[in-house]
Amino acid sequence: MIKRIISKVYKIIFNITATVFSVRKDVVLFESFNGKLPSDNPYAIYQELVKQTDKANLYWGIKKVHIKEAKQQFPDLNLVPRFSVKWLWLTTRANFWVFNSRMPNWLKKNKDTIYIQTWHGTPLKKLGADIQEVAMPGNDTEKYKNNFIFEASRWDYLIAPNQYSEDIFKRAFQFKNTFLEIGYPRNDELVNNKNNQKLQDGLKEKIIGKKNGRVILYAPTWRDDYFIKKGNYKFYMPFSLEKIVNCLDQDDTLIIRPHYLVGDSIDIKGYEDRVKICIDENINELYLISDLLITDYSSVMFDFAILQRPMLFYPYDMAHYKEKLRGFYLDYNEVPGPIAEDEENLYEFIRNFVSQGQFSEYDSKKERFGQLFCSWENGGASQQVTQLMLELKRL
Repeated sequence: MIKRIISKVYKIIFNITATVFSVRKDVVLFESFNGKLPSDNPYAIYQELVKQTDKANLYWGIKKVHIKEAKQQFPDLNLVPRFSVKWLWLTTRANFWVFNSRMPNWLKKNKDTIYIQTWHGTPLKKLGADIQEVAMPGNDTEKYKNNFIFEASRWDYLIAPNQYSEDIFKRAFQFKNTFLEIGYPRNDELVNNKNNQKLQDGLKEKIIGKKNGRVILYAPTWRDDYFIKKGNYKFYMPFSLEKIVNCLDQDDTLIIRPHYLVGDSIDIKGYEDRVKICIDENINELYLISDLLITDYSSVMFDFAILQRPMLFYPYDMAHYKEKLRGFYLDYNEVPGPIAEDEENLYEFIRNFVSQGQFSEYDSKKERFGQLFCSWENGGASQQVTQLMLELKRL
């Protein structure tokens, strides 16, 4: 009861503050995934903006549970505990919000705050108002959709990585303000370094401890059935580590990039010299050192396509995922690589890749996929957002 009263009073004070006070035109508040460590599009924009303005006025909202780690990894950033009094003051008076996911609906936006929503991926699975039925604790379908649409109405600018995404965002978010048709800022790193062999060798040395051998990256999507009970999740390995390692050459390395909630449940005992679990590494660095991406329904396929490297798709639970979960926008048969329908098929495709280094029969699909989803990625998205902010805010 006391917590509920304090929470209600806090929200009232917050909304009064946002209504009464004017914005400070030199203050920008960044957040990634509602207060996780700085990453993704907001961090790419921050890195560009800090080159051109006083970083003392650039702040990061971080959940209290992540503050200690954030201070260790980002000692030079101005970190503010999310929902602290200082965060309340900054949020209600910042002239810019730069976020990549939704904010709480009760959080009132100052009328002079400019909200740049970067979002966090090209959509493969249904979003927002396009979801037919929502199965989330405390949410029914109508409430979920209305909350999503209300939040999107507060976005002054929304970054679109490609025309496909813009069309979906317009409908699924019912977004009616300004699109920034520039590609994703986080992908500038991929565009500008996809042929930088010296950099990639250095990253391989840092991440896997050697420069030789191929790197195969397995990056599956999050599955609702990983959840066992509150605070308890388990990753189900859909292949045999022994068999997959036996498909590779001796110097090759398999990297598994799981969701952070299930990383601790993965057992690679006996294969530590051939298999790496990479949870916290910069995903772009993993892309840059990888010769092959294996995925299923994850939007990693759209970013990796920038590198024009082979991809292998392993949707081992396709029927369940497509029919019982959120469904897809994209015809899955149009993915830019072979589709392994079962475990033995997966091993066969991996052996083919190891012997040939590519899936040449899928080159035309790979080219069409790149044209559709990567044509707006020119390596300058961060600069374009920063220039817009400087023009609007006169930082």
